[in-house]
Order: sequence, then C-alpha cells, then structure tokens
Amino acid sequence: MLAALTGLGLSTAAGLNAYIPLLVVGVLSNVTDAVKLPDGYSWLSNWGVLAVIAVLLLAEMVLDKVPAVDSVNDAIQTVIRPASGGVVFSATNAAAELETSTWMTENPWVGWLLGIVVALAVHAMKAAARPVINAGTAGVGAPVVSTAEDAGSLGMSLIAVFAPILVIVALLVLAVLSWWLFRRVRRFRARRAARSQPPG
Repeated sequence: MLAALTGLGLSTAAGLNAYIPLLVVGVLSNVTDAVKLPDGYSWLSNWGVLAVIAVLLLAEMVLDKVPAVDSVNDAIQTVIRPASGGVVFSATNAAAELETSTWMTENPWVGWLLGIVVALAVHAMKAAARPVINAGTAGVGAPVVSTAEDAGSLGMSLIAVFAPILVIVALLVLAVLSWWLFRRVRRFRARRAARSQPPG
C-alpha cells in the first residue's frame, strides 16, 4: 500500500514538473536511507546525471514562467513528464520489498504504466489550464502559477517519500482543484466561442 502511494505521489509530482521528483529520488538515494533504488536504476543516483537533471530543471523553471512560451514548453513536456512519472514510480518499487510484497517487483511494467498514466493526466490538466490563466490575467498569472506548481511538485515528492499516507489527502485536494479548473476552462472556452460568432 505504501509503495503504491509513494509511486502515485511521485508520478503526480512529475506531471507538474518532470525533473523535481527525479532529483528528489536521486539525491535522497545518495544521502539518506529513505530511498533504495532497485536494480537497473542506479544511474538515477549518479551525481553527473543529477547535475544534468538540475540544469534541465533550471531551464524548465525559466521557460514555464514566460507567457506563450509556457504553452510551447507544455507541448514538449507531453512526452517528458509521463516518462518521468514512469521512472519515479518504478524506481521506488524497492518499497514493495520492504513491505514483503513481491508482486510489484515481479511486474515492473505495472509501475511504469501507472506512473505514465498519472503523470500524463496531471500534465494534461496543467497544460489545459495554463492558456486560460494567461488570457485571464494578461500573462501576469504565469510566473505565479508556475512557482506554485514547482512548490507543489517538490512538496508532493517529499510527502510521497517521507509520509506516503498523506498522498491520499494531497490527491483529494488535487482532484477538487482539477474539477474547479475544468469548469473554469470550459466556461472560458464557451465565452470565447460566443464572442467569435458573428451577430445573427
């Protein structure tokens, strides 16, 4: 149970920012006993790899705070964020061994698939909401929302590793926020479509 919650939390974080959960998992595996990487994932603890991920994170954090550029970045991240979700979900399957459960370790594709699906769903919500936020705030909201997303990704990553039971609460909050954003996006698109129609 805790292994699944850790994986869900990390893949959710990857949907917001692909690189933060990768860095969290990689760094923690080096400096603490909280993360034990399974066979095949030792590359994630390599400091050279982590340095490259850190550079990509800095670029992502800058690009994601510029209106219009953030939408282009989201399009590119449609592949990267789900892939990151698959990696971090699978890379923490060692937690399943601590719970004396071998099913996840015998079926590693399940972790990949779940991580990809969760990260893709969160990414899709983020990508759909951002143009609406930019248009509604004349671009001023982009850096604010992006900073909140980065903080959320970091917070979710740390919760997933150190207090996975709280991932349930975080996911419930995210579900409510997603519902609210979905309604706002739909209203915005309906108003824009109504304005674009010629008067009858």
